[in-house]
Amino acid sequence: MAVSEHSAQPTQHARQRRATQPRRVLLVVHPKREVALKSTQTTLRLLRESHLVPVFAPDAIAPLREWGIDIDDAEVLGEDCTGPDLEIVMVLGGDGTILRAAELVRFDATPIIGVNLGHVGFLAESERGDLVDAVQHVVSRTYEVEERLALNVRVFSEDRLLFQDWALNEVTIEKPRSNKMITVDVSINDRPFTAFGCDGVMVSTPTGSTAYAFSAGGPIVWPNLEALLFVPLNAHALFARPLVISPYSSVNVQLGDDADGAISWCDGRRSQTLPPGSLIQVGRSTIPVRLARLRRGSFVDRLVNKFSLPSLSWQQHAMRTRETDEALREAQQLLHLTESASVEQSPAGQADAAGPDAVGGDRT
Repeated sequence: MAVSEHSAQPTQHARQRRATQPRRVLLVVHPKREVALKSTQTTLRLLRESHLVPVFAPDAIAPLREWGIDIDDAEVLGEDCTGPDLEIVMVLGGDGTILRAAELVRFDATPIIGVNLGHVGFLAESERGDLVDAVQHVVSRTYEVEERLALNVRVFSEDRLLFQDWALNEVTIEKPRSNKMITVDVSINDRPFTAFGCDGVMVSTPTGSTAYAFSAGGPIVWPNLEALLFVPLNAHALFARPLVISPYSSVNVQLGDDADGAISWCDGRRSQTLPPGSLIQVGRSTIPVRLARLRRGSFVDRLVNKFSLPSLSWQQHAMRTRETDEALREAQQLLHLTESASVEQSPAGQADAAGPDAVGGDRT
């Protein structure tokens, strides 16, 4: 799929058009998750109660009707409305579904908000238990829009542009067969850098640093930090470390004359066959992806929650130690009082409490 780049900022005309039309919300739902069924029904009910118009992509209509969901009042994207008519995109699914939504509104500057119904869900803003709250934020327009750096990739063969594409997470160049490496010659900003045989190479964004790049041994980069990541995939070389480079750098990957060429992947969703000797140029896209955020939480907290990290800090440890010590002292005091009460109630204890005159009568 060949694409070209232009500005994705909403124009004055687009803003005026949205202001005079019904408020439309594109719903992108994972088509094979049963948990999405109830979530979709709940979302539709809440949107209708607030007089917002639900919109679906054409390929979502048949699965929704198979689920028995009433979508007679919904609009179809590309038939009843277009991308500039949308106020926001609401995704019910995992990160893959959010990437699908980003494809649908790539050139429309429409923000995307995700409710995670998948596993890790780094791109999602809310979890399934917060669905109602997320819809209420959409209805009241109480959210902020965060722009995420995206990638642009161009592929040339014999000085001819074969195709152009984009990615939010990463662009990978991979070997086409499992039993054979590819050879690559890498340059950065047109300066020769290195060459090696490998399973592939990857250029990732900070957003993608918690996805494939993380699994490949790359560093986690805060999403508000502008940078590019270069990550070799199983390189047969002494120097094959991941690199964090300027967001304005261009990474060029020249394929060797391997008979089988290679395969490029954008976000693991769109692939292209690369002929031997292809030149792949990857750099920053001029069009960011706009994600809606309900709250400005800490990315550290997100890492801790998503990866279930053992994050007991020294402050928390000290606090819990004090709480444990106080509880232990209270238990010891209670045990002491209990033991004292038992002694007082025993015959010997009662005799001791009565004093020497209580036993043996008068000693005078």
